[in-house]
Amino acid sequence: MPSTRDIIHIDEELCNGCGQCILDCAEGALQLVDGKARLVGEIYCDGLGACLDGCPTGALTIEKRQADEFDEQAVEDLLAKQGKPAHGEPAQPAAPQALPSAGGCPGHAAMSLSPPAPASEEDDWPSPSQLGHWPIKLQLLSPQAPFLKGADLLLLADCAAASLPDLHRRFLPGRAIALACPKLDDPQAHVDRLAALLAGGGMRSLTVVHMEVPCCSGLNHIVEQAMKRSGAKLPVGEMVISRTGKVLGKRNLSWSLAA
Repeated sequence: MPSTRDIIHIDEELCNGCGQCILDCAEGALQLVDGKARLVGEIYCDGLGACLDGCPTGALTIEKRQADEFDEQAVEDLLAKQGKPAHGEPAQPAAPQALPSAGGCPGHAAMSLSPPAPASEEDDWPSPSQLGHWPIKLQLLSPQAPFLKGADLLLLADCAAASLPDLHRRFLPGRAIALACPKLDDPQAHVDRLAALLAGGGMRSLTVVHMEVPCCSGLNHIVEQAMKRSGAKLPVGEMVISRTGKVLGKRNLSWSLAA
């Protein structure tokens, strides 16, 4: 029965589809549809606003309006259907799920680049690969993988890996690598898997490498949630890459070693 109560409001103009609110909503009430956060159903939103603080654009607010009453049992049923733990239960690594086709992100804008001329056949494969292990997709890595013990892990957004012209020469030597897409993959599955790796891998450091477009920075949110989940204490750095492959900036993420 509808009543006047607090419920989430999403400003579609401000939403960049980063998916952070989906990670922050314990009720599973939000999902990405066409690149925008959407409310699955009014009965799943408790109106408490746990999803507000993580939104990088301020697209989420709480409004008071006529809405169906919050239904806790319906939430539990929804979480079970989504393969997520019930309230109060620890999360288990989930199988990856593709998110719906996304739109509205600045990173989707088509643009032509001007790469240099390709090398001649005589110069083909001029330097050896620096890839030190397989697999390289985040969802395929095992917490027991020996190459993660004491490793400096490079967590690359898929597009960043393709954009960096000297990835093997400058960034891969001596590092482990994991590839993920914060936009099109299931962000909660990445949180679950990365948390398991951080808890069991004994890694020395983690560097997040993502593109300059806003939605790609969602990789930082995934890492922060995984760090909190695992309780890991290790330095985390960030590297931002332009669409032409230039390193735009580097920094240490201040929350990485927080208690």
